[in-house]
Amino acid sequence: MSKGKYYITTAIAYTSGKPHIGNTYEAVLADSIARFKRKDGYEVFFQTGTDEHGQKIELKAQDAGVTPQEYVDRVAGEVKGLWDLMGTSYDKFIRTTDGDHVKQVQKIFKRLYDQGDIYKGHYEGLYCTPCESFWTESQLVDGKCPDCGREVKPAQEEAYFFKMSKYADRLIAHINEHPEFIQPVSRKNEMMNNFLLPGLQDLCVSRTSFTWGIPVDFDERHVVYVWLDALTNYITGIGYDADGKHSGQYRKLWPADLHLIGKDIIRFHTIYWPIFLMALGEPLPKQVFGHPWLLQGDGKMSKSKGNVMYADDLVAFFGVDAVRYFVLHEMPFENDGVISWELIVERINSDLANTLGNLVNRTISMSNKYFDGIVEDKGAAEDVDADLKAVVTGTYTKVCSKMEDLRVADAMTEIFSLFKRCNKYIDETQPWVLAKDEAKKDRLSTVLYNLVEGITIGASLLEPFMPETSAKIAAQLQTTLPAFEECTSFGHFPGGNKVTDKPEILFARLDAKEVVEKAETMFASRKAAEEGTGDEAGEAAPGVIDIPQKPEITYDDFAQLQFQVGEIIACEEVKKSKKLLCSQVRVGSQVKQIVSGIKAHYSAEEMVGKKVMVLVNLKPAKLAGIVSEGMLLCAEDAEGNLALVIPEKEMPAGAEIC
Repeated sequence: MSKGKYYITTAIAYTSGKPHIGNTYEAVLADSIARFKRKDGYEVFFQTGTDEHGQKIELKAQDAGVTPQEYVDRVAGEVKGLWDLMGTSYDKFIRTTDGDHVKQVQKIFKRLYDQGDIYKGHYEGLYCTPCESFWTESQLVDGKCPDCGREVKPAQEEAYFFKMSKYADRLIAHINEHPEFIQPVSRKNEMMNNFLLPGLQDLCVSRTSFTWGIPVDFDERHVVYVWLDALTNYITGIGYDADGKHSGQYRKLWPADLHLIGKDIIRFHTIYWPIFLMALGEPLPKQVFGHPWLLQGDGKMSKSKGNVMYADDLVAFFGVDAVRYFVLHEMPFENDGVISWELIVERINSDLANTLGNLVNRTISMSNKYFDGIVEDKGAAEDVDADLKAVVTGTYTKVCSKMEDLRVADAMTEIFSLFKRCNKYIDETQPWVLAKDEAKKDRLSTVLYNLVEGITIGASLLEPFMPETSAKIAAQLQTTLPAFEECTSFGHFPGGNKVTDKPEILFARLDAKEVVEKAETMFASRKAAEEGTGDEAGEAAPGVIDIPQKPEITYDDFAQLQFQVGEIIACEEVKKSKKLLCSQVRVGSQVKQIVSGIKAHYSAEEMVGKKVMVLVNLKPAKLAGIVSEGMLLCAEDAEGNLALVIPEKEMPAGAEIC
């Protein structure tokens, strides 16, 4: 039975450039919450997207020699590509250049104007272009923008203004009556003491000094100021209509259960946005959580330093789930977190390789060594088992409590405490000693069953945070992960089930020095390319793109991969998936079933008959509940467009690619 709806949003990413890992963290954090809520029985709708208007983007496009639309198309593709790379399971990716959003913003502006909440005037003040914000002299910090610390410039122009003070008392009352509305509490105190209680100034909601924005349709010299445009995405994306003809989806989902945002934009989401909603007569979101920042350990990420850490760089070094683990587990609830190459390696080695990976590998290896992989509870229990079972079956409740308070890092710590308890259980029971005594065979079997059951429940709880890893564990144990409601009792793993006879290392230990050296080489190469010109500086020629280089492999590594030409003889869409196609691919005399995330680029019909490049010896895996027995190779450009790799000349299905 459903526990009800849960509507979660991220702040939409500003398309002034490629998001660094600190920006990407927010999408991964929201994804972990969305996945947890789904698995916990909620009907989740997860929305993210891009904020694409404003003077800063207009200037960036001019510098790049392209139109603003061309510029934001490229960056939005980059953002979406990073979110997809990190496995974010969003239900909608909204862009503020979407036609339906533009139409509703214009209608909202007109409605607020008609009801007297917006009026025309003139603005004279100090303007910060990167933040798209006006400031008074008294609000500056050391003469600079209080938000970003950059220079501000005098600006004067005709503008429309919103009467913020009209709704201030009502908002103060709401915040006082709903202590959960702004989290953490320190953010609430900041908003009340620094902005609301001293008194709100009317807010500039249009601009005339640039043109890249949504036109005010009754006064086209003006474009809608970026915050009124951007904030309304949370309602336009689910079918809000300013005329009251809302979609069924809007009526079901609004108000949002959680707006997840960075602490730097808490003011816009807890003051401006609620007041806009009050003026529209709509309910306020239930909670706004301003998460802290992820800071680079050796100083602030800077393009001028050439040390910006991007998600795709980190994935190339460590893999998706290792990066997800680090950013989720290392970010404190309220204070800023720190990321560095050395810290990532340390966490991978200690938590992922030692605590989790070693546990899974040892357990499967012992099951194979002593019982040919058969796992069975023989009922030979001893007192030491009780504490293990109590820890394993009690973890779900602890994790739920942490997630209810959005303490994601603490929830993950509880899960890894379960894995640590399993490791301790191995030391307590000493299976290698039991194996020497034939009379202890049933006890040994029971011990290994208890370990497999503990790992299975732990992997189920870990799934929202590290979905690929949990799937790999389930595949190696050759089982399905239990539902959350089954994680509070022990003994669900089917007795007599056989684990894989070829356990794989989940996470290899890394050498921090080697990783740092490779990262420094990557940064140096990137900086040289950005500062130099032409091929001498490593700059990509027109029509080509550069991607982060993965670690070197040997010829022997490459020789283990088997590529062949395949012919697609049938293809269909995967139900309940927005991304997947399921193809039947003839490779020689065999037909392999391959699931690919290319629905946005190819229809099922046009896939049939194509000759494609196939990685045929990839270990089978389940995607959306369907077994995939290989991989179709594709090329991807900077905008995220995919093209299947096909042979230049006609080749028979099964031909080896070497």
